[in-house]
Amino acid sequence: MKTLTDHIEYVKGQPHHVRRSVAFGVSGVFTAFVGLVWISGSLVSGAFRIQGSSFADAHNAEVQVAAPSNANLAGVAAAFSPAPPPSIQIVDTSSTSVKTQALEPTIIPF
Repeated sequence: MKTLTDHIEYVKGQPHHVRRSVAFGVSGVFTAFVGLVWISGSLVSGAFRIQGSSFADAHNAEVQVAAPSNANLAGVAAAFSPAPPPSIQIVDTSSTSVKTQALEPTIIPF
């Protein structure tokens, strides 16, 4: 049985295109092995897990809201209305006082 040194010496005696093919092949296999170890370690440790993405969170299993059949639907809709949109406030740092202005939605035309 040949040793690793014998294989290296055999490849050294080959033409340049063969040595290049062997070098790319070995480096590709080594890179794939390192990548496989990295991705499996990340999956086991939960590094790719999205926080708060359990089955109960996705299906609202813990919080269930049921309105009675005679409930006012406008009140139910108001209870679940979305939060106001975020706004941008520009503060001039050259002045010592900051003026507070009423927050209005920012419109960016495209």
